[in-house]
Amino acid sequence: MAKNLVIYYSRRGQNYVGGSVRELERGNAEQLAEFIRDACGADLFEIETVKPYSEDYMKCTEEAKAELAVNARPKLKAYLADISEYDNIFICGPCWWGTYPMAVYSQLERLNFRGKRVLPVMTHEGSGFGSAERDLRKACPGASFARGLAVQGGMVPGARDQVEKWVKRNLK
Repeated sequence: MAKNLVIYYSRRGQNYVGGSVRELERGNAEQLAEFIRDACGADLFEIETVKPYSEDYMKCTEEAKAELAVNARPKLKAYLADISEYDNIFICGPCWWGTYPMAVYSQLERLNFRGKRVLPVMTHEGSGFGSAERDLRKACPGASFARGLAVQGGMVPGARDQVEKWVKRNLK
């Protein structure tokens, strides 16, 4: 039986959802990661930065934009060292300026993806995946890729069935 892992970054607190900034107790990507876990028994690994992003949503977007401009790799509180026991790796996070947050790449670039199946998952507010799927292919050499799932942030709370169907269609 295949073993599954969800590597995710999620933002709690102020988020842009449905045209306005709202406070979220749990981030959208965290909710999707939990839906995936429930659908296939996946393990979860949350990416957390040493230096937190601003609690203010607008300031956070500027921090994210600055990181992207210099291709930064923020330091993480903990790193996953090995994924050899897993077959399927879900990469889950928000769309920040057309791709995953740079902290996601801080983690991914340390792992050996040879022979793994990568399943991209992204939350967004209208941009879909942007360049994230292409960027993942560069960050995860040797992996095969499933068709990703992009869910609009405001739709996440009601997306459990959609996520479960997508997971079941795409697992090897």
